[in-house]
Amino acid sequence: MVGAHATLYPGITIGERALTRPGAVVTRSVPPLAIVEGHPAIITGYRSTPVEAGAAANPAVPPKERVTRSSVSGVALYHFPLITDLRGNLTVGEFEREAPFVPERYFLVFDGPSVETRGEHAHRKLEEFVTCLKGSCHVVVDDGRLREEFVLDSPCKGLYLPPKIWRILYRFTPDAIMLAFAFHPYEPSDYIRYYNEFLALAADGHTG
Repeated sequence: MVGAHATLYPGITIGERALTRPGAVVTRSVPPLAIVEGHPAIITGYRSTPVEAGAAANPAVPPKERVTRSSVSGVALYHFPLITDLRGNLTVGEFEREAPFVPERYFLVFDGPSVETRGEHAHRKLEEFVTCLKGSCHVVVDDGRLREEFVLDSPCKGLYLPPKIWRILYRFTPDAIMLAFAFHPYEPSDYIRYYNEFLALAADGHTG
């Protein structure tokens, strides 16, 4: 859908079910399901995506209650304890015992412009666990049937992303530092990079 008086630059692509707000000046291609507005247009949200607005972890919450299951297949939000001290605050978690797997790789995303998006892919086998060490970012998860959006705004929160889940990371604050743990080393063939391919696999039951 393209709103009234929107301007689209030549050569760009508007993704499936994307929404361009009235008056937007779109200078770059718009990914599927994105909502864009402004001059120049930036992504301000995604269609049909409820936002999870949970607060930071409460240190009194028992471990078994620190995991919030998503409506999206296999995705879960982990809440880790916050320990305050005059010397500084601390949060801690143990892989396999509290976090979902032992990682073989990590990567950091930082110093990125807030208007950019990352992700926009799924993995065939790879599991990931992401947290925002500083600032905040939004993560959209999609299993081909349901979509949900999470706000990572505390180092006490971590989001588990199983295989075969489409993910979009956006709305990074200028100071955001995102840390991601990966179950396996980097493998290009593991990526599903096109949303229509992902939807086709989901329809065939390969992403469940």
